[in-house]
Formats: sequence, C-alpha cells, structure tokens
Amino acid sequence: MTLADRLAAVGVTAGADPLEAWLALRAAEGSRATIIDLYELAAAPGGLAAHELPLTVRRGLTRQAVPHIWPGFAVTDGSERPAVPLVVVDYDPAWPRIYARWRHRVAAALGPAALGIEHVGSTSVPGLAAKPIIDVQISVGDLADEPRYVPGLEGAGLVLRSRDELHRYLRPPADRPREVHVHVCAAGSQWERDHLLFRDYLRADPASRRRYAEAKRANVLRWSDDSWAYTEAKTGVVLDILEQANDWAKATGWAPPAH
Repeated sequence: MTLADRLAAVGVTAGADPLEAWLALRAAEGSRATIIDLYELAAAPGGLAAHELPLTVRRGLTRQAVPHIWPGFAVTDGSERPAVPLVVVDYDPAWPRIYARWRHRVAAALGPAALGIEHVGSTSVPGLAAKPIIDVQISVGDLADEPRYVPGLEGAGLVLRSRDELHRYLRPPADRPREVHVHVCAAGSQWERDHLLFRDYLRADPASRRRYAEAKRANVLRWSDDSWAYTEAKTGVVLDILEQANDWAKATGWAPPAH
C-alpha cells in the first residue's frame, strides 16, 4: 500500500500539514508509521524523495517526531559527539569479548542495582552483520531512580545521552572510542522483554537473521548520515520479526530471565 493509500485510509486529505498528517497516520498505525513517512510527506511538495531532503531539514522533522515515538524524550547537555557516517560490517568474533569487558565494568560499578546485564542488539547474534558498536542492556528495579545507577555508569566511563519514559541511553564521551551503547530499562518491562526476545529469536532462526541483515545493509546505504532514519527504516522488518518471535516464544516456552 502506498503512503497516499495509507493516508486516505485514515481520512487525511491531500495537502495536509506534514506533521499533522503523520500524527494521524501514527495514531492509526502505531510504530509502523515511521519518520521515513514524515520525510516523504515533507519532501513531496518539492518533488523530492525522502532521502533527498537536506539533512538539516530531516533533523528538524526528527526533533518534532521523536517525542511521539519515545514519550518524554530529552537529550542531556554536554553529551554530544561529532557525527560520523554509519557503517554495517560483517560479524566480528571479537564482539562477545568486548561485551564481556564492558559487562564486568558496569557490573562492578553498579553492584546489586543491576538486576540484569545482557548483550543485546545485532552484535549479540553470531553471524549477523551489524554496526560495530556493542549494545548492553541493564535492567534496574526503578528506572526513575537515576541516582541509583547513573553516577556508577558515569564512573565506568559513560555519559547519559538521553532519557525517555522507557529507558535511559548512555555512551562514551566524545574523547573516547564509541564502542558501546548502554541501555537501562525497568526489570520486567516490555522494553526488556522485546530486546531479549528479538535477540534470541534471531539466534535461533537463520531466515529471519538473513532478512534482518539485508534490511540493515540496504538502509545504511541510503541513511548513513541519519541514524534516526536508519533505525526507523528497519521498523517494518523488526515488527514483522517480532511477531514471528512471539509465536516462537509461545511454541517453545521462551521467557526472559527472572529477576
């Protein structure tokens, strides 16, 4: 179904304000209405494709959209890093060792405040192409209680980049290699479950692993200068795989670790 068809299905008329049209689409379709759709809506009057919008325009649209994607989203002052082009590379057997090093570091920093520490994201799936950045997921009892975990993670060499209602995101400061992203979520939350299920299903299902790798490689070619768009462009594939993963979880009895 084309974007025009999708808009017509939710009663959006031609010429509507791009953000208002996108919000109507988002209300009807949820996460399947992505920032790429907003880019398309903004680009169409000028006869451009979504990726042909200037980066400054795309960033402005993203700032408008992100609070609707991640409620409560805010970045922290002083956490900026220079932008570098995104790359997707073949699986590297060194990634589990890098994760193990960071796991030891954050476990020592947080002690019992960390109810769970897991390697998630594409670098956690053997054989899967990925951006060469390790994703570490930390589960805590109370996400809002930042004094319980943020100072410890800062002492381990990270800075708090952003917060929203679902998680906190930390990464190394600008003067250190960007080899890790740390995501703090609430133990027992949907965020925690989805990331662990997605990882475990990709580990178990070669066809889904290939499909996801193809989506990553195709989208990084178009969106290497736009990390939000790169992530959002994979949304349809991710949601499809998650649906399959939920069926697999029911069939196999999969469940996230107990805390």
